[in-house]
Amino acid sequence: MLRQWSVQSGQAPGEPAGEELWEQEMERLCSSRVPVRTLPYAMADRRILRQLREPEGVKTSCWQRWQRRQQTAGRRLGEAAQRLAQGFGLWEGALYEIGGLFGTGIQSYFTFLRFLLLLNLLTLLLTSSFVLLPLVWLRPPDPGPALNFTLQCPGGTQPQTGVPSFQSQLWSVLTGRAFNNTYLFYGGYRVGPESSSTYSIRLAYLLSPLACLLLCFCGILWRMVKGLPQKLFLGQDYRSPLSAKVFSSWDFCIRGQEAATIKKHEISNEFKVELEEGHRFLLVQQQTRSQRACHLLTCLRVNILIGLLVVGGISAIFWATKFSQDNKEKPLFVLLQYLPSGVISLVNFLGPLMFVFLVQLENYPPNTEVNLTLVWCVVLKLASLGMFSISLGQTVLCIGRNKTSCESYGYNACDYQCWENSVGEELYKLSIFNFLLTVAFAYLVSLPRRLLVERLSGRFWTWLDREEFLVPKNVLDIVAGQTVTWMGLFYCPLLPLLNSVFIFFTFYIKKYTLLRNSKASPRRFRASSSTFFFQLVLILGLLLATVPLGYVVSSIHSSWDCGLFANYSAPWQVVPELVALRLPPSGQRAVYYLGSHAFRFPLLILLSLVLTVCISQSQANARAIQGLRKQLKWQVQEKWHLVEDLSRLLPEPGLGDSLGPESPHSRSSRPRSFCPGFPCPGSPGPRAPRPGPLLADAACRFRFPSSTDQ
Repeated sequence: MLRQWSVQSGQAPGEPAGEELWEQEMERLCSSRVPVRTLPYAMADRRILRQLREPEGVKTSCWQRWQRRQQTAGRRLGEAAQRLAQGFGLWEGALYEIGGLFGTGIQSYFTFLRFLLLLNLLTLLLTSSFVLLPLVWLRPPDPGPALNFTLQCPGGTQPQTGVPSFQSQLWSVLTGRAFNNTYLFYGGYRVGPESSSTYSIRLAYLLSPLACLLLCFCGILWRMVKGLPQKLFLGQDYRSPLSAKVFSSWDFCIRGQEAATIKKHEISNEFKVELEEGHRFLLVQQQTRSQRACHLLTCLRVNILIGLLVVGGISAIFWATKFSQDNKEKPLFVLLQYLPSGVISLVNFLGPLMFVFLVQLENYPPNTEVNLTLVWCVVLKLASLGMFSISLGQTVLCIGRNKTSCESYGYNACDYQCWENSVGEELYKLSIFNFLLTVAFAYLVSLPRRLLVERLSGRFWTWLDREEFLVPKNVLDIVAGQTVTWMGLFYCPLLPLLNSVFIFFTFYIKKYTLLRNSKASPRRFRASSSTFFFQLVLILGLLLATVPLGYVVSSIHSSWDCGLFANYSAPWQVVPELVALRLPPSGQRAVYYLGSHAFRFPLLILLSLVLTVCISQSQANARAIQGLRKQLKWQVQEKWHLVEDLSRLLPEPGLGDSLGPESPHSRSSRPRSFCPGFPCPGSPGPRAPRPGPLLADAACRFRFPSSTDQ
């Protein structure tokens, strides 16, 4: 019962001091707002406290008791559902195994794959719910006959040859031409006039990609804020000490040998990361000005070399795309259809390898290496996809070119009668080619390399060794595929379904490559910084996909003889038409006001004021945090000064004494911190370890308890 604590404090329950302390404790518990279920007491004591907390003379009604029981049952049901969802979560076992064997840095890549899979499935669900299901269920009337217009083209299109007949069907599947009249591409969606249907398929088709991009942006932003590194807020002095990890990391509920092995590797990887970060922090503090200047010059040299490589890769993509489009009417064009995709994939395959090689030559820290390599990989990928989009715009939409068909119809109608399908086919081919390249590299490069290294001996094979699993390169590949998927939401609405299948198989392919064919990188890094950077890269890809889509939807003329917007000058023109047809005059005036400058300028000013307030509040919070840090440091230093003075003034106790202050000779046995869980900034910490190879080997020499020792 509650009185037992007084007995443990050295007083009998019947003594006045014990009774007084017991009454004080009861008053504190009754006046406290801490939930009763969180108190470390028995159930009978909790019931007594709950009754004592109720106001005197007021009885709980039946409705309140029933409501309390419902809340308790709902909370328990939610906790059970959460545990069940975690137990049946996608790839939970595989992610636990990868994190234990290779560290949280590599595990963050596979977690990133799962996040992208969920985004694609959510996008597919949104598109199917608002476009596909209404199109099948409502069965809107068929569109009218296609417009008859004669193209004034300088020359006819030559028939394409060079592909054997028995390969034509497979080639049509790989290029996407077999699905031109299906719901996979824009041209397969056809409905009647807007006045003949109650549900606007055109408006749903137009707003679904924009809603999907907005939803993906919110999801990425939430995950980015959630995964911010803790050191940005706490700093270097507030890291959890290694002693806490040594004595509290092991899970004594483990019984299986496999789980014990994974836990050993997990704790060992955590120690390696901590020791490497501490060693690197000491080296940075010991750097002189000349060493820092040399480091800056080295960074400048590496960035210049990587920039030259990026320029060369972009130039190769531009000339490959130009050569492929200039030779479109030649018989060999069938073999050149995948030339732009192949060059883009080759540049993005060789680029990260050379970036990593150049960065590793300079001996950068792991986090700096990953972030710097990812920055240049992002620049290369965005520039590649940007150049690809510009080349398609020049060829299909005649951006920057003067042609007869472009002046009459707004696009190159002679070569691309349904230009939305043509753009969708290019993005479809690029997505297919990226996945085929992933499969080919895993089973035609990594697997033979591992077999040769294992079965052959020699200096060359020892130097070659297994492939190192490069996180920046793999992140670049998956972000590239996701960016292509976002770019094709308007032209190929079911491309997220295809990308979901690719991501699902990519997870298992990369897992097999990591466990069987590759070796983990000797440089460890934390998952917090890498996860934050992954989301930042993904947001840049999302912006790259949003800008061309917004330009096409608002300014580019739709195809004349295919798709939902065949009779519109631009897809966005369906919005004012529906406003005029479906809304009353007052609603039309409200919508027009929301789209006018009279509403935009006050909204912009209001958003600016809100942003200014948020920034000011953030700066004030940062100053308050700094003040609290200084105050905590001063308080801890003052306490240690008092302890030192007390140790000098009081005599050393005898050997048989158990009470009294500790002697100066036993100061090493006293606690090092007044802060639970974190070392206080003002406390005298342990002597700084000398930088050397012992730090890197300390975690490997640590012996953890196994399942047989328990």
